[in-house]
Amino acid sequence: MAGKRANKHKQSSPLTKVAAKSKGGGDRLDQLERLIELMVARDVVEVELEEQGARWRVRRTEPHTVAYAAPTAMAPMPVPIAAPPAGGVPAAAAAGPAAAAPAAPAGEVFKSPMLGTFYRAASPEAEPFCKVGDRVSADRTLCIIEAMKVMNEIKAEREFEVVDILVKNGEPVEFGQPLFLIR
Repeated sequence: MAGKRANKHKQSSPLTKVAAKSKGGGDRLDQLERLIELMVARDVVEVELEEQGARWRVRRTEPHTVAYAAPTAMAPMPVPIAAPPAGGVPAAAAAGPAAAAPAAPAGEVFKSPMLGTFYRAASPEAEPFCKVGDRVSADRTLCIIEAMKVMNEIKAEREFEVVDILVKNGEPVEFGQPLFLIR
């Protein structure tokens, strides 16, 4: 009876069907395409198969989405209003319109690829890897992020200009946190 139960629960998955067909010597590219389609359909991230001396390892990667919560709006601070001077016009009204809020800086954000501690230079005495206004190439190191005692050099990956540095040296950073403002 135990043997019947074992057979009942032993169903061949689509992945084992692909592996079984590959033993017959079929077209490897078609088998690989079917394997990838099954991985997508079943939401499988990684599969490793070994057969007749051949070893296949297929891994799907999907872009990570990072969502930031919008900052909560603060209520404006009440401004005490003084009694109007003898002339009848309050001093605030005589000064003219309030200064406009500063515009958001133009450019895009270069985000942290990992969690760790942000360092602008290789050592405390060394010059920073980049400064505001620097034009950097794709292979240039922008900073170091230390994670688990490993110093990871973060490269620019494309050419751009550094508009602003958004993190202070030695600060902890999160995955996806804005590090630099670039254009």
